[in-house]
Amino acid sequence: MGLSGFGAFHFLYPGWLLTLPPLLCLALWLVWRQRKAGGWLQVLDADLLAALRLQDGDRRSSPWLLIGLAWTVAAFALAGPAWQRIESAAFRTPENWVLVLDLSPSMAVTDLSPDRATRARYAIDDLLRAAHDANIGLIVFAGEAHIVVPLTSDVATVRALLQPLSPAIMPEGGDDIAPALEDAGQLLRQAGSRNSKVIVLSDGYADSDRALAAAKSLRDEGAVVDVLGVGTLSGAPEMNANGSFVQDAQGRSVMAKLPVGQLQGLAAEGGGRYWPLTDLNGLTSALSAERSNPLEQDQLATHLRVDTWRNEGIWLLPPLLLLAAAFARRGWL
Repeated sequence: MGLSGFGAFHFLYPGWLLTLPPLLCLALWLVWRQRKAGGWLQVLDADLLAALRLQDGDRRSSPWLLIGLAWTVAAFALAGPAWQRIESAAFRTPENWVLVLDLSPSMAVTDLSPDRATRARYAIDDLLRAAHDANIGLIVFAGEAHIVVPLTSDVATVRALLQPLSPAIMPEGGDDIAPALEDAGQLLRQAGSRNSKVIVLSDGYADSDRALAAAKSLRDEGAVVDVLGVGTLSGAPEMNANGSFVQDAQGRSVMAKLPVGQLQGLAAEGGGRYWPLTDLNGLTSALSAERSNPLEQDQLATHLRVDTWRNEGIWLLPPLLLLAAAFARRGWL
């Protein structure tokens, strides 16, 4: 270590140095004890005092010097002396994807075969194939939002829980997406990663103002909101929970058309893009391009380096082992 190294010298774990004051206290106590025993020389003959003392075997020397030396070396080794920095490969955290699935009554419309909700599940299955090592969360909404799967790397569990999802299982009607976006933000905050994405699969929503505010909040926190429109521009007659067609005041069937402009506005507010269901391949390709392929990730991990302090306490282990060996040799202590 050169002179420049002394300026960088420090301990990585200085708390271990607190074990040295007890050693000093023990040494002072031993000195005091020896002086106290030496006071008997004033009233007893030296030969008589030696005969009266109890001896634990034939000790050639006091063990306290070796014990104190080993104690000190161990404390410095555990404290982690460091004065040089080394480079190591950086760790790239996986992405976090939260899938938000619309299960409002209009998702039972059959303008897409067999219905919108089923086609949305098929789309999610394709997204899961493109996820690779990303952490996946799944939220569904109608009148209220429900977290089906928190963020997890177990894609098989997400796929298994996806199958029974349909508008019929939702406990309440409605079409409010804002609570689902807020729950997505909470999951991402708990994960503590800004490398995240929210993918919405919906045919429209009723709480426009609150939804736009929630999307903007996600964007401000570093997430990107992409929207996949599920449905067609012409739409189809909307059905209620009883399986009958919904009618307006004039007795005409209500057509559930896909509000492309509304969904585009949600994506824009969330800093992402709008994709029609017919361009699902475009969305998966874009997601794969953003994440890049595994070979490129390996090359990136090879080139990304971080500096860390090297723990030099390992060099104190050989003398510490020698001192420990002295404790076991007969006659040394």
